[in-house]
Order: sequence, then C-alpha cells, then structure tokens
Amino acid sequence: MTNTRRSFLKQIGAAAAAITVGGSAFGKNPAIEENKPNFILIFIDDMGYGDIGCFGSKKNRTPHLDKMAAEGMRFTSFYVTSSVCTPSRSSLMTGCYPRRVNMHVNQRNLCVLFPGDPKGLNPNEITIAEVLKTQGYATKCIGKWHLGDQPEFLPTAQGFDSYFGIPYSNDMGGRKNSKGRPPLPLMVDEEVIEAPVKQDTLTKRYTEQAVEFIKANQNNPFFIYLPHAMVHLPLYASKDFRGKSKNGIYGDATEELDWSTGEILKTLKNLKLDDNTLVIFTSDNGSTGRNGGSNAPLRGRKGQTLEGGQRVPCVMRWPGKIPAGKTCDELTSTIDVLPTFAKLAGAKTPKDRIIDGRDIMDLMSGKKGSSSPHDAFYFYQMDQLQAVRSGKWKLELGLESRKRNWGKPEGKTTMKLFDLSCDIHEDKDVSGSNPDVVKRMLALAEKARVDLGDVDRPGKGQRPAAFVKKPIMQRLKE
Repeated sequence: MTNTRRSFLKQIGAAAAAITVGGSAFGKNPAIEENKPNFILIFIDDMGYGDIGCFGSKKNRTPHLDKMAAEGMRFTSFYVTSSVCTPSRSSLMTGCYPRRVNMHVNQRNLCVLFPGDPKGLNPNEITIAEVLKTQGYATKCIGKWHLGDQPEFLPTAQGFDSYFGIPYSNDMGGRKNSKGRPPLPLMVDEEVIEAPVKQDTLTKRYTEQAVEFIKANQNNPFFIYLPHAMVHLPLYASKDFRGKSKNGIYGDATEELDWSTGEILKTLKNLKLDDNTLVIFTSDNGSTGRNGGSNAPLRGRKGQTLEGGQRVPCVMRWPGKIPAGKTCDELTSTIDVLPTFAKLAGAKTPKDRIIDGRDIMDLMSGKKGSSSPHDAFYFYQMDQLQAVRSGKWKLELGLESRKRNWGKPEGKTTMKLFDLSCDIHEDKDVSGSNPDVVKRMLALAEKARVDLGDVDRPGKGQRPAAFVKKPIMQRLKE
C-alpha cells in the first residue's frame, strides 16, 4: 500500500468519524463545509452519440435530457478511453487510461472482465469515491460495476458506502454454453439478493434507489454513481414504457432512461438542492448500431477506435455554475471527472502517481478563452495504440495487424489523418498535405508507447491490476 493511499484511508476514516459524531444521514454534519457541491454521475451502457434528442435523435423522445441540455451544457467532443465496458469504467473511476491501471484486458487477454474472473481494479488505485470520502461525502454506486466481481474489487471496497446493482454486463448471466456462470445477480453491498435479476424493472429500481439516497443525504454532501444496465443488449423496459416508443425496445429503454434522469432532477429541485448539485449524463462507449441505436453523424460503433466507438453524448447541468444552453466542442474525457470533482470538493488528487485527467471546470463554466487541457488523447484497442487526437487532428496509425475487440484482427492498415473540425465522419485522408502535423502526431504516439506501452511493449508508467487466487462466482445463497 502506498503512503498516499494510507493517507487517503486515514482521511476517509476521519471524515466518517466526523459524520458519526457530528451528524447523521438526516442531520447536518457541522464538520462539513456547506458549500461543497453534490455530484450525480449518470453513466449509460452502450448509448450512441445520436441516441438522444439534444444530440440529434429524431427517433427517441428524450424531453428531460433535452431540457437538461437547455439548462446546462452539451459537450460534443467528449470521449471515453475505450470502446468497451471494463476499460472505459476503469478510466472513469481512476482518471487514468486503462493501460495505466492495467484494466485494458482480462487475464485471458479478452477485452472485458467476465463472471468469476480473478482480475479486478487494484484496491491500491484511488477512485472518485475515495477522493470524495476524504471530504465527508456520502457515496453510493447504483448499477453495473464491471471492475471485478470478487469481494476485494466490489464498489464497497473502492470507496462506496453502499452498492445496489449487477456486478457485470446484463448479458453475462448463466445460459447455454456459459461455462457454469450463475444466473445474473442483483447485489446489495456484497450479497446477492436476487438471481436472475428481473431486468425489466432495473431502470425503475435504480431510479428509486437514487431518489431515496438523495432524500436521506440532503443535509450532507453526496456522490451518486449511477451506471445503468440499459441500453446494453439484451434490452428491457418496464411496463410503463414497453411498446410505447417509435423505435422498438431500444427506444422504450432509452425513453425510460430519460424519465429516470427527469425523476432525479425533479427530486433535486423539490429538495432545493438544484443549485448545489452537478449532474453529468454520458455513456460508457458508442452504440453497437443494432436494434435501433445510432452514433450519427459519427463513423463506427462500439468496439472500434473510430469516433462512433469512443465519442459519446455528454450533458452537464449545474444551475448558476454551468451556463444554460451552451455547447463545448473542446476535447474532454471521462478521465477528467476525478480531478474536476476533487477540485470542486476541496479534495487533493494523489501525488504519488500519474493521473491522466485534468480539471475542466473552466470549460464547464464557459470561461472565456479556455481550451482543452489535453495536448493529445490516445485511442487504444485493448493493448494496441491505434489512433491519436490532438486539437482538431486525428491520426489513424498505420498498423501491420490492426486488432479488434472480438474476432480476428483486421489486418494491415495505412496511416490516415483527419481534420475533425470539418470531417467528423472521418472520410477524407489529408495526411499527404499536412506532413508537419503527421510528424508531430507520430511523436505523440511514440510518447504514449513509452509511457503506456503498446501491444507487447510495457509502458514505464503502467501500474498493476490486482488478482485473487481463488475466485468465486456471485450466487444467491440458498
């Protein structure tokens, strides 16, 4: 255990003691400054860039999200660090690229974790929840975790006071040829309470959990991480939404997610917490493009390093702090959430390790002249560096064998340069007319290889994931 992590744990313990002595879930804790903002982070599974009205959807009705965007800010160049679940979520929680924390593949070199895998996010990593605990925040994870289903890796071991949700993707429950996997479990903290989980009521139950937590902690600063199960396949919606949209079950599920967000925003307003709560709505990767999902106007889909795989819809709302009805097209990412929340909460980010994210509050507040804090953003497919973005430029690297998350490699690819400011669909290669840009971008790619690694080349800045010797399957106790 690092000295910084020991210090963080001591601060967490002190904050918890202050809450115990000075207040409760229903009483003001005098040890906590009253101006600390609340944070609600809504993380959708597999929602595409063009799946909600304020990002161009004509199929799905999303009035609550459209209103949220009208009262807040759309981030139109907001990226996740991977086009699949586990690595993307590891970055959100730690502020680091997946290769940095070695969560880019599982122990069998597959792109995500599976039930009973011995690997998980290293408990020595410091999550958003742990950072906020040092400032006395109440923390809850509601939804899909997917950073390890072993007790050592669950949310309650990573800074969350409580957990309600499924530990991995909603398609990973026991079924034919699933190699002994148990029925999909619904967990409270470390215990399975329902298996198989009733998926048609998940969005509704997650929303109820979030509302209850807000009400219980309205007098103390809180952090809710709400990683929904939808709209990952298989798709479900409750009876109030099933069959009601114009876009099949995908639209039904999307419109229920919109309702869920509306219920949370309504609760904040009713409790007069609106002006002191930052709400972020975004997705863990692009849509598969199947069953009604859309990444328009981007090219590509989930599982690819094209824009459609990693550029996701993002709406942020904080009345009085984030200007209403604005759009930010500067390059930002989920890795920026941890340092931004830390700064706003008055917490310190770890100093004994590299954190790849940066504080983006200047962009969120619309500060004149503010720009992306990132000189470069790196697109990895599992362990392979495939592309680099810097400013308006995106360089797709020439590779002898371009890896895919599933199936055989794509084979040899040629280098291409795109100007995303006028070619968001990545159609026109302009590398021939911009040799200086290509040279600079290739130097950035090599910088990433030295630091984060590439395929079989270790990076100097990588940190280990964690493993257990005897992994268990999460099952309902008889």
